[in-house]
Amino acid sequence: MSILRIYFRVLGLLAPERVLASLLAVANLALAGVLFMEPELFGKVIDALSKPHGHAGLLIGAWALVGFVGVIVGALVSLHADRMAHRRRLAAVRGYFEHAIELPLSFHSKQHTGKLLRIMHIGSDNLSALWLGFFREHLTTLLAILVMIPLALSKNWQLGLLMIGLLVCFVVFNTITIRRTRRAQDQVQDYHHRISTRVGDVLGNVTVVQSFTRTHEEVRGLKKLMAQALAAQYPVLNGWATLSVFSRGASTLSVVAIFALGAALHARGQISIGGIVSFVGFALMLIGRLEQFAQFISNLFFHSNSLRDFFEVMDTPAAVTEAPDAIELPRVRGEVAFEHVDFAYEPGRDALRDLSFRIPAGSKVAVVGPTGAGKTTALSLLYRAADPAHGRITVDGLDIRNATLDSLRRNVGVVFQEPGLLSRSIAENLRIGNPDADADDMEAAARAAQAHAFIAEKPEGYATAVSERGRSLSGGERQRLAIARAMLKDAPILILDEATSALDNATEARIKRAMDAVCQGRTTFIIAHRLSTVRNADIILVLDHGRIVEQGRYEELLRHNGLFARLARQDEFADDRRTRKESAPVPLHVAA
Repeated sequence: MSILRIYFRVLGLLAPERVLASLLAVANLALAGVLFMEPELFGKVIDALSKPHGHAGLLIGAWALVGFVGVIVGALVSLHADRMAHRRRLAAVRGYFEHAIELPLSFHSKQHTGKLLRIMHIGSDNLSALWLGFFREHLTTLLAILVMIPLALSKNWQLGLLMIGLLVCFVVFNTITIRRTRRAQDQVQDYHHRISTRVGDVLGNVTVVQSFTRTHEEVRGLKKLMAQALAAQYPVLNGWATLSVFSRGASTLSVVAIFALGAALHARGQISIGGIVSFVGFALMLIGRLEQFAQFISNLFFHSNSLRDFFEVMDTPAAVTEAPDAIELPRVRGEVAFEHVDFAYEPGRDALRDLSFRIPAGSKVAVVGPTGAGKTTALSLLYRAADPAHGRITVDGLDIRNATLDSLRRNVGVVFQEPGLLSRSIAENLRIGNPDADADDMEAAARAAQAHAFIAEKPEGYATAVSERGRSLSGGERQRLAIARAMLKDAPILILDEATSALDNATEARIKRAMDAVCQGRTTFIIAHRLSTVRNADIILVLDHGRIVEQGRYEELLRHNGLFARLARQDEFADDRRTRKESAPVPLHVAA
């Protein structure tokens, strides 16, 4: 994306406030008019003072009035441009956030959170800076340049040509500098992304860094990246500093040339002293505006990479789209069918192949298989974390792509292996499952999930703040809150992705009865981790390499002597089958 295209796209984001933007543009026209009038009035005052009855007082009064109007209009433009820029900046942050959280998991798996946050913050800041610059300086400068050159030529074509020469020098110098430094600036931006990624990695895993005494090494690594960033940045800065020298030199020579040529023309009676003064005023104004324009080009150049990254995220297609005629699902019964479903995270690497099964409403389904078999992937398609490449998924006979996303996801509750708690209070985390839940609802769900006791022990109870990703809680506490959150949602379809993996044996035994109660009347998919879950399932789906290789009940699959039986004969699983105790569940060795 070229720098000019980026700039036009930045201005396009002002469309929601096009009326105010248009008024500010008109006000900039008035400011440009003031700019033209001041040098003209200055020259006329000089000529009037050289004549006995030149009415210099009236001209000075007009000059003062024009200047006063310019100050008032400029203040109003700055005030409303500032307010609009702040509004649109926050709107850009909101738009970026809304879009980013809808992007596919394949996108987020390749992007570091620190990098995405940097793109959002730096990009939105640069958007705001360009909007402010456009209404405070850029538009007036552009109008001044476009009008000033023809006006100068009309007054005196010889002096006007000198001003055109100055303009050409600015354009050539800036073009050369941009072409020579753009690739290096791309490299600088990459180094800054790597710095953000490294800092985010360390802060997100500070316990590991400290326990392995890696603090000094990580600091040294960061210093090395910073030194590389500066080594790449300095040549770019040198290029723009050189541009500034050449531009200033061209400006000085142009003013001297205008004085010299003006003096020669005055000697031949072709221009008055006031005319020379006006031309010098035009030239100085043009130089000032060109320097502003050069600063604008410089800022746009240095901002363009961050803005390009911002727009690349915004242009990334969302994971799923809602059909224009999508219908609102009521509370479903829970019959689920996969019909010849194929899915791949990357072309040529299938995660699911020709996956087909039908589950009656209210069934309890265990999904087992080796690591990487596609268990979690398959069930994530049920709530449209992504869409199949081929085939379809139905709920109560309706293709889920024909339902609104909100209504579909209201009907599916999920307890993930990683609980995914937010940095908010315990109550706020629970209300993610049901925003309308009151204190009694939350307590009932927490009791059922064996979470109320540890919550009550907290100094602030349900108002206790949870740290980032729930790291202030133990693994078992986090998992119990996730289960309580799903209970509050009360969805007719429930997905348990190894939901009890972080619970100790005694807690799991206590919570199992509550889970059994929750599963009653619901279609429940359980990515199996415990033998008891597998034994009690109405149907077991055995996946391998993205395909269903077996399905049936527990005893039936053991007799079949296929993959499930081989998994069951693993040592720990076999021991668990022989000596099963409710208080001591043993892993199945088929983690998702």
